[in-house]
Amino acid sequence: MSRLATSFVLGYHGCDAAVACKAVLEGARILQSDRDYDWLGPGAYFWESDPVRALEWAKWKASRGDYSNPTVIGAVIDLGNCLDMVARESIELFKAAHRSFIGYHELAGLPVPENKSPKGSKDNDHLLRYLDCAVFRHLHEMISMKANTPAFDTVRGMFVEGGKVFPGSGLHYRSHVQIAVRNPDCIKGIFYPLELGVPATSAGPSYPQTALPSV
Repeated sequence: MSRLATSFVLGYHGCDAAVACKAVLEGARILQSDRDYDWLGPGAYFWESDPVRALEWAKWKASRGDYSNPTVIGAVIDLGNCLDMVARESIELFKAAHRSFIGYHELAGLPVPENKSPKGSKDNDHLLRYLDCAVFRHLHEMISMKANTPAFDTVRGMFVEGGKVFPGSGLHYRSHVQIAVRNPDCIKGIFYPLELGVPATSAGPSYPQTALPSV
């Protein structure tokens, strides 16, 4: 794909404070998600330019018992060879991959996955993106089989989510841009967002109540 946008962006990753500490202070790589319902397929996930949304997500994970101390780390990301799902070229490529995916499943007599909402959820956003994830995986496999065609380093997508900001608005409260980083070398640096403070790594509040000193 041709590069038509700025290469470097800031992304924010919600996680547990212990994981954040290892990433920022010890250089540990952020684990790549590889679940069948990931919205952009396999990769390390970041909220683009939105640490607050990343923290909301981390707190939601904590409410489910997945994290003990929710926090956020930031990353400088080089998008590299990006499958940008807000660009027409990428959308057409994804559409072609879907046609190929459906044809393969029909020929093999296999069921086609569907995007779904979690069981018992009243949310209409279909948060479990089984079909989309399967098509992304199929696209990456197609690319890998083409000679002299570089793999995608990152996948970027914009999602409309949640209720309207106010009655009659065309904007939605939880809309966001996500990035799935497939190539770890595209993460050029990890940091604690200053606007949120440095998280505690053990029991206690996620963020200190006092401001950081000026330097």
